[in-house]
Amino acid sequence: MVFRKDKKNSPVIFRFLLYIVLVLVFAIAGAAIFVWHHAFRPNVVTGDDLTSDFYIPTGSDMEIVAGLLDEKGLIKNRATFEWVASRKNYHNNVHPGRYQLTSGMNNNDLVNMLRSGSQVPVNLVFISHRSIEEVAGAVARQIEADSASIVRLAFDEDFLQTIGFDRTTVPGLFIPNTYQVYWNTSARQFFQRMKREYERFWEGERDRKREVIGLERGEVSTLASIVSEETTKFDEMPVIAGVYINRLERGMRLQADPTVKYAIGDFTVNRILRVHLEADSPYNTYRYSGLPPGPITVPPVQAIDAVLDAQSHDYLYFCAREDFSGYHRFARTLAEHNRNARLYQNALNQRRVFR
Repeated sequence: MVFRKDKKNSPVIFRFLLYIVLVLVFAIAGAAIFVWHHAFRPNVVTGDDLTSDFYIPTGSDMEIVAGLLDEKGLIKNRATFEWVASRKNYHNNVHPGRYQLTSGMNNNDLVNMLRSGSQVPVNLVFISHRSIEEVAGAVARQIEADSASIVRLAFDEDFLQTIGFDRTTVPGLFIPNTYQVYWNTSARQFFQRMKREYERFWEGERDRKREVIGLERGEVSTLASIVSEETTKFDEMPVIAGVYINRLERGMRLQADPTVKYAIGDFTVNRILRVHLEADSPYNTYRYSGLPPGPITVPPVQAIDAVLDAQSHDYLYFCAREDFSGYHRFARTLAEHNRNARLYQNALNQRRVFR
């Protein structure tokens, strides 16, 4: 049997096929435009800055992330973000943290970054503070953990025991510095990081120096906290540290005014009176010999190093200079010290400082 071409139907079939091809082309083009609009068209806006930080709290889901992006004005179109996020399975890969968004990012790049957990660290900075509460407040302003959770752990004896501290010695754990950490660091993770940094700080030269002067790490921190409250003059700290080490070696009470202020709970006192000296506290070094149970502040690194590099001399006393320069007069004998003390007391009287 021989088939013959139907010349009459050929143009119709050709037109039909051409129509089908055109429909497919337009459909593909439309789909491409739709996908480009949703996935690859710039959707991130960061205002006048090239980049903007975006924080995802612990426990967030995709809906919360989309809402935060929209609420903070970081995306132009929430619907397109959610469309891409859904198709890239972001709802099963939400990672908390701090992310740096760049102006003009498209949804595809944005979702890839968020679902991979590619967050950027924060520079956690804290300085010397007088209390754990102050440390907690400073830290909580920079990471996700709140100050209450940090304070709770600082007083949790069971937890502190796992990192080698207790409630009296824990101020020495914190070495003032700048640390790179992730924003979603928890209170427990913060303490564990500080423990690693503490070990890194002491190991090596500082441990060798403290062994020479016969003090444990915690004792160095305790003495440093007293020295840092006695003076803000870094060049004078090793001299004052030398005075206290001399007194410790001779079995003399430290008689350090800052420890009395700590014992009575008032660092604003400018003049230590007899009534203050009667405070019955192991931190009152006028009543109790040796170092107090722990640091009275979180000491600065300069004070720690001043203790480790304490100046060798035979001074046993010191008193603030009457010119209120912040420096001190040093003495070898009590008689000499009493003369220096009278100069300072007279200066206080002239300024009518009675407390």
